Amino acid sequence: MAGGGAGETGKSDPIISRLANEDKKWFYQKPNLLYLYLMLFPTCMGIELTSGFDSQMINALQIVPFWKLYFGDPQGALKGIIAAAYSLGAILSLPFIPIVNDKFGRRWSIFGGSVIMVIGALIQGFSVHVGMYIVARMILGFGIPTCIVSGSSLIGELAYPKERPVMTSLFNVAYFVGQIIAAAICFGTNNIQSDWAWRIPSLLQICPSLLQITFVFFLPESPRWLITKDRGEEARAILEKYHGESDRGAEFVAAEFAQMQATIRLELEASKKSWLDLFKTAGMRRRVLITTMLGLFTQWSGNTLISYYLGDLLKMIGFLDTTYVQKINVSIACWSLVCGATVSLLVTKIRRRVMYLACTISLLCCYIAWTISMERAQTAAQAGTPNNAANIATLFFIYAYSPCYNMGYNALTYTYMVEVWPYAERSSGIAFFQLFGRLAGFFTTFVNPIGLNSVGWRYLISYCCWLAYEVVFVYFFFPETFGRTLEELAFMFEDKHLTEQANAAAEKVLNQHNAETISLGGEKGRAEVRENVA
Repeated sequence: MAGGGAGETGKSDPIISRLANEDKKWFYQKPNLLYLYLMLFPTCMGIELTSGFDSQMINALQIVPFWKLYFGDPQGALKGIIAAAYSLGAILSLPFIPIVNDKFGRRWSIFGGSVIMVIGALIQGFSVHVGMYIVARMILGFGIPTCIVSGSSLIGELAYPKERPVMTSLFNVAYFVGQIIAAAICFGTNNIQSDWAWRIPSLLQICPSLLQITFVFFLPESPRWLITKDRGEEARAILEKYHGESDRGAEFVAAEFAQMQATIRLELEASKKSWLDLFKTAGMRRRVLITTMLGLFTQWSGNTLISYYLGDLLKMIGFLDTTYVQKINVSIACWSLVCGATVSLLVTKIRRRVMYLACTISLLCCYIAWTISMERAQTAAQAGTPNNAANIATLFFIYAYSPCYNMGYNALTYTYMVEVWPYAERSSGIAFFQLFGRLAGFFTTFVNPIGLNSVGWRYLISYCCWLAYEVVFVYFFFPETFGRTLEELAFMFEDKHLTEQANAAAEKVLNQHNAETISLGGEKGRAEVRENVA
């Protein structure tokens, strides 16, 4: 498996990818496609606004004096469970996601999850004790995975193949927009001398969900979902409208639709629409292993320390002024957005394995340096002789962490998951990723304050060890998915003949189209000759 190539027996000849890459029109030159992308931003990409808002809000509210006063300045396990309740609620919803997605489609799943989050945000903002606040955060968490699975899938299934990797990569970038909004709101309410200092940010978490509820039905449904429901004509009409605006649009749509139909038919023949499908074949089990590890990697790479406990980290090295800490909070969120957006625009240029290896190796180097500087800073602070050089170095590595993490675990996460999983198991596969991501997130957000309080800077060593394991796993197990459409990747771990059958359907349509073009050209030429003779 070294190099990630072993076992990838079923990758197809990229016919559709080649046709898409031959299209020289930009998306903004295609009115229907431009409209589609503009609608995807508030609906599907806006989903991660909620996650980003939540992580930054909890981070920032722990610095707000009136939040501490109202809830009795939670510490240790209670502080951990307040932050982790969001992930716990998400875990409880995961078994239902594939069922809801298959029965109601992507759009209604997003709508339903958003309604649940609206209810959670209202309860959170009007909480009267810490138990109610925790339950409200669990309700918020219960709604978010359905939206994430449906939204990330819908982006991948609606976007034009040439822009799909960038669009799915931008899905996670919205997380940082949510962080910036939350950080700015909490900074603005920090000096309110009442409970509204924390109630206002808690209530405003309703806003991203209201965006999804408002705009989701301005989007078309997933053509692939429509095909599974024997609504092929509707699916083809959607493809013609949004994918047929190139010079060879009719030819491209015909081939794309034929490949979709053939691939989904082959997938459904082998699928029982059960969670057990994820473990049935060697190829599926490898997808599960990669998905499980990626879920853990996205949460156990040290990011939750910065996302949820930045105030505690800065307090350990002597930064106590709440206004100053809030400014750092906002600046880190803005820096992360710049890093995330920049990396997302590179996903069509750099191979997936290169980005993941660069991500894991740079994270390991960053964390080792951060651990050393943190040790120097904390030791000096405890001795009563602050080490300003170590403090600045610690801040530098907290900022340096963002571009390292964004190279793989932000920009590529959902792009990779949509590419690794075939349509029939995509909802279950991404839900499985969410399961391990949420379990890992619940564990780390609960354990982080305990670890920091108990062993201080030494707690960072555990992350250094885990990051070293990530480098090894990515090198040996992550496959390359760069430069292919979803159908061309559907059977990459399965038998080659399945891929060839799906490819043959597209080739047949292209050959028919070419023959008709030649025939029409010949008829036109003969007609011109007859006119000249006459």
